[in-house]
Amino acid sequence: MPIERVDDPTDPRLADYRDLTDVALRRVLEPAGGLYIAESAKVIARAIAAGHRPRSVLVQEKWVDDVADIAGDAPVYVVPAEVAEQLTGYAVHRGALAAMHRPVEPAVADVVAGARLVVVLEDIVDHTNVGAAFRSAAALGADAVLISPRCADPLYRRSVRVSMGTVFQVPWTRMPPWPAARDMLHDAGFHIAALALADDAVSLDAFAAGRPDRVALVLGAEGDGLSRRALEAADTVVTIPMRGGVDSLNVAAAGAVALWSLTHATPEGGADETA
Repeated sequence: MPIERVDDPTDPRLADYRDLTDVALRRVLEPAGGLYIAESAKVIARAIAAGHRPRSVLVQEKWVDDVADIAGDAPVYVVPAEVAEQLTGYAVHRGALAAMHRPVEPAVADVVAGARLVVVLEDIVDHTNVGAAFRSAAALGADAVLISPRCADPLYRRSVRVSMGTVFQVPWTRMPPWPAARDMLHDAGFHIAALALADDAVSLDAFAAGRPDRVALVLGAEGDGLSRRALEAADTVVTIPMRGGVDSLNVAAAGAVALWSLTHATPEGGADETA
């Protein structure tokens, strides 16, 4: 592990970490450079365990030992706390950042092969909601996640952090637009269930009681909800019964409720998944 101490925030070796709070810059830099940023030793370790390669690690002195065994041959830049803050634009409380090489996204068919429950995120642009949705998917038994072309990047720093590193745990990839995505899911044997408010929607408990063997659960952005094309692609529109005059939940919370119901249900013609 090559350790290099750097005291100058303008040092070109630290370019990957500069101005991390500038969202527009990160959206250009990360995909174009084939990089994403992992924050904290625990998240970096999870990324590396998933097969992702660090290009470099930025760490403050007291956290060097936390990354000593995981950085491999990547250079480790040790900086004072004030340099880290000047460099990134915020206080790096978790002590370590890594510029990670972005892996090639797999084919949809490879991600859903063998899956029985898939989460589809359509046009969710809030990175916090994307990260929370991945965390729910991991915790509640989804086999994979598919994201739409306009969905926020699961490997954006905030998404990774909110997900607690589960974006490295749950298989995922980006799918084509509707209706091509519908055709891919149908070809793979999935019943598409769109979680939305609609006059003809089926209640979640009724859908879960007789759930198909393979389900693709489609979640949409807060506010706008699912697009017309997503609703047209759906085999069933499903809604969560509400009380207290509330008509909807945060998308990650709604996804968690739906996933719990579906993973505790008995698929048509199959055994109880929880048995």
